[in-house]
Amino acid sequence: MASSYGHALRVSIFGQSHSPAIGCTLEGLPAGIPIDFDALQRFLDRRAPGRSKTATTRAEADVPELLSGITEGHTNGAPIAAVIRNTNTRSGDYRELRAKPRPGHADFPARMKYGNWHDVAGGGHFSGRLTAPLCIAGAIALQALATMGVEIVAHIAALGPEGIADESLDDLHLDEAQIAALRTHAFPCISTDAAARMEQAILDAKAARDSIGGVIECAAYGMPVGAGDPMFDGIENRIAQIAFGIPAVKGVDFGAGFAAAYLTGSKHNDPYRMDGAAIRPQTNNAGGILGGITTGAPIIWQMAVKPTPSIAREQRTVDMDSGEDASLTVRGRHDPCIVPRAVPVAEAACALALLDALLDDNLFMPPAPNDAQHTHRSHEQRAQ
Repeated sequence: MASSYGHALRVSIFGQSHSPAIGCTLEGLPAGIPIDFDALQRFLDRRAPGRSKTATTRAEADVPELLSGITEGHTNGAPIAAVIRNTNTRSGDYRELRAKPRPGHADFPARMKYGNWHDVAGGGHFSGRLTAPLCIAGAIALQALATMGVEIVAHIAALGPEGIADESLDDLHLDEAQIAALRTHAFPCISTDAAARMEQAILDAKAARDSIGGVIECAAYGMPVGAGDPMFDGIENRIAQIAFGIPAVKGVDFGAGFAAAYLTGSKHNDPYRMDGAAIRPQTNNAGGILGGITTGAPIIWQMAVKPTPSIAREQRTVDMDSGEDASLTVRGRHDPCIVPRAVPVAEAACALALLDALLDDNLFMPPAPNDAQHTHRSHEQRAQ
């Protein structure tokens, strides 16, 4: 199972939904980057299950154990390894799925590919549970990017069959009021009205023993001009590759996205003007990327998240052992909508993609070692 991503920065994810632990390794991060463990935990809490009435009732603390790569609150240059213990599993809920695949889930192709040796409990390695260690790596990448003024934020842009919409992120400038609203609200929307309507839509789907999906918009502010490459290592390619590694993501677009196909060139092109000595695009239909390379405008992208396939309604399936048609009512604890918990995952994925590109292009500048403790340690090292 290919579970690694990146070039200069390499993240690998391991574990299954109901294995003793899940975790990640992160290689290629320069030494000297300060890591705020409290901020890391707050980030993981945004994704963690069992925190709200719209999420699964599976309660996990999701407290990471950092095993290596960080010394005295700073990266030390060695690979970072971290695990999260699984403490609230009910594997018995999934035994029937070895023979009866869930419609919309990976049960059937996994059995065909792995000869029925795959782990079905909780979805195994196909589970959204594996986004927890991705968020560990992403939270560290976010803190690294923050040292050079890059800020990444995401929200639910639209939700459910009715397309309940939130206010769009500013695609030219970081709007402090929008960021403050997203950091304050428990539900990941800018508009409190949109948040209330979306929450009710999720609860309605839950009551109907069904599920809904939605669209997440993500923006990266402060990226320098010139990161990325044409062809196959462009910024779109890097973000899309890691975004499609998030379970349930079915589509990714940038800037105007598919709407660009319905515009004329004069409407879609982003005109330039001078801003002092800097060149600035006046609109951002390109989503901050041209030819795979950053333009200096905010990177704007969206990902479409499908409805949760594990629903409590009876569905038609087959019994792969007997070779007969069958029905299935999924047991277990599942989100009626995974979109709210996927918002920090989008931020984590974006951070890893952008930091990897910056490291590849030698554009990432780690903080200078100027604290007194580091200076004292350096004197000791020279004396030895």
